[in-house]
Amino acid sequence: MDGDRRKIPTHELTYARLRDMVLFGRLAPGQPVTIQGLIQDLDAGMTPVREAIRRLIAEGALLLQDNRRVAVPQMTPGMLDEVAFVRLAVEPRLAEMAAARLTPALIDRLEALDGRVDVAIRTGDIPAYLEANHAFHFTLYEVSQAPVLLDIARSLWLRAGPSLREVIGRYGKAGLPDRHHEALAAMRAGDAAALAAALAQDIQQGVDQVRLALAEGGV
Repeated sequence: MDGDRRKIPTHELTYARLRDMVLFGRLAPGQPVTIQGLIQDLDAGMTPVREAIRRLIAEGALLLQDNRRVAVPQMTPGMLDEVAFVRLAVEPRLAEMAAARLTPALIDRLEALDGRVDVAIRTGDIPAYLEANHAFHFTLYEVSQAPVLLDIARSLWLRAGPSLREVIGRYGKAGLPDRHHEALAAMRAGDAAALAAALAQDIQQGVDQVRLALAEGGV
């Protein structure tokens, strides 16, 4: 009985799987996918898949093209400017708020996650980089205890993730933003302002790569 109560509902599991497909760039921007294909990929029924699609459309992460197909929106310069503006306002603030609540054990955990990021960069493992990078950021942000800002950050990552995946595929290791070492040093020093600045630089580096890719032919 206890195990049944803790079981994640099918519709939530399906949503999480489809969200991760978007977040980590497994669905290329602009490439239509059929709902039937998603049912097969997610190994789920029509109802939970349609519910997951509905939620992600509401979050701006998917576009409904017709009754049978959806697509990840393609990034535009205007959209990038909006996403960058809000990310640079929200995420450094989340980091700054988290700074006072960090413990040595949590900093060690973040350092281990950054180690996974470093390995992924060295080996050119793009999926591993995207997942470890996301885990680093949101393990830090969740300490902030700022649920409204966290929801905004999650929504923005859904909009930015697919384009970052495309950029990394185009530029290789040079397209991998990583200012985590500076962030970790600020955490160890208890310097909230330096931590916020390191996160801002990390975000800006990724934005600049996407902007360059847009100028060279889009993502």
